[in-house]
Amino acid sequence: MKKALEEGALDQLFRTARTFNKFVDQPVPDLTIATLYELLKWGPTATNCQPGRYVFVRSPEAKKRLIPCLAPGNVAKVEKAPVTVIVAYDQKFYDQLPTQWTAYDAKKAYVDDRELAQIAAMRNGSLQGAYLILAARSLGLDCGPMSGFDNAKVDAEFFPDKPWKSNFLVNLGFGEDGGFYPRGPRLSYNDVIQIL
Repeated sequence: MKKALEEGALDQLFRTARTFNKFVDQPVPDLTIATLYELLKWGPTATNCQPGRYVFVRSPEAKKRLIPCLAPGNVAKVEKAPVTVIVAYDQKFYDQLPTQWTAYDAKKAYVDDRELAQIAAMRNGSLQGAYLILAARSLGLDCGPMSGFDNAKVDAEFFPDKPWKSNFLVNLGFGEDGGFYPRGPRLSYNDVIQIL
């Protein structure tokens, strides 16, 4: 039987973790990005479909391409963040299934039902985006996940020849002291839980 994580780990992943809007001027190294992926890739997805795709926007040139796609309130956040991840999903994720899911021919079900494929891509790609946030936090990074951008512009700029669709953005780095809004309340157990 596995043991529960220590309280400090639970705090870092959930209880004291915050959505950062400001980051110190410290880069996120390539090795950290690689380690982050090596963690997040193990999170489960339906039929091991793994539709998540990630563009780590770090260079000044890449940021200049992303800035025009943002809502005005997100421009400064992206400019100051060491890296911004475009969390996307591959609409043709099923092309990888023959090597990733060998229990049965799952590809056919998605090819035959495009609505099912779209739902699976969005749902499982969103899960993988959440795994990215938890993996980043586990490595000591702070995160600033956000919407507030034009998906069509991002897709045209970054994925013009790919069947990828942007889902949300995540700023990554080392958070500045006080670089977040006051913590909002959370719904209570009784508000959201039913045990039948």
